[in-house]
Amino acid sequence: MELAKLGTGSVSPNPMVGSVVVHNNCIIGEGWHQKYGEAHAEVNAINSVKDKSLLESSTIYVSLEPCFHFGQTPPCVDLILKHKIPKVIIASIDCNSKVAGKSIEKLRTAGVHVEVGVLEKEALALNKYFFTSIQKQRPYIILKWAESKDGYFAPHKGQQWLSNPLSKRLTHKWRNEIDAILIGKNTLIEDNPALTDRFWEGHQPIKVIIDPSGDLYKGKDDTKTIIFNGKKSTNQKNIEYINIQSKPFSVHEMMNHLHRRKITSVLVEGGATTIQHFLKAELWDEAYIYETEVYLKEGIPSPKIEGFSDQTTIQIADNRLKIIQKE
Repeated sequence: MELAKLGTGSVSPNPMVGSVVVHNNCIIGEGWHQKYGEAHAEVNAINSVKDKSLLESSTIYVSLEPCFHFGQTPPCVDLILKHKIPKVIIASIDCNSKVAGKSIEKLRTAGVHVEVGVLEKEALALNKYFFTSIQKQRPYIILKWAESKDGYFAPHKGQQWLSNPLSKRLTHKWRNEIDAILIGKNTLIEDNPALTDRFWEGHQPIKVIIDPSGDLYKGKDDTKTIIFNGKKSTNQKNIEYINIQSKPFSVHEMMNHLHRRKITSVLVEGGATTIQHFLKAELWDEAYIYETEVYLKEGIPSPKIEGFSDQTTIQIADNRLKIIQKE
């Protein structure tokens, strides 16, 4: 699991996968899926074994069922059979219809001892973005906002930063891990946020903006940007304009577009109105809420989520981060 997490932000839309090769209770090889389109975890783990003759009496552990089909790379199940590894331990089955137990069946038919379901719950949580994309045909959706001590999202006029510097750094870490960040036109007009990860190296998320007019965004950086609008569908360098037909704009339609573009996760950092659209449509998986010590006394009321008992609270200096999971 720890090896798999090293692929965070680099392998989407593929899952994060880690693998370890063990001989006589000693780790002789390890690997993980490092970058989309490149070698999978099992390949890297097997390649790292110096004495390949040991593989015929070894066990390979993998956090997700080995791939069965030819994609960007050859099937990992065939590599395991090629090296005659006699025992395979798998945390979770791959729900992709191209795999979905086929590799397990092929291994067992060849006489390989296969165990499935070791730390399955942790493995499913590790790849919640991937599994949601496959099973629900949409991205995994995270709603994020900060609210004042007295329950306000923001002042009626002007700006006031509610969360603290440590919370801001954590937000940028989330940006480093997800595929896309989404905001609405009001946030674009009032804050003009960069929507980039400026604290962590590597991955930059795709910007997604809801702008009915299609002419508000003036960004000049090279980050891929998708603008949902009501006028045009066209591409201009790094910007893709997608014309949404539904009036008002349907968040379901927008998420379908993102799914077709292989975006597996979205962090909604928009204003209260945008977040409320997702809540009303019941189209979300987690909510990250910074509860601050600031009192606004009046302003825009914060979105409300009630009735979910699966909550985690983390203290971050003078902020409390409340994480709510829908399922």
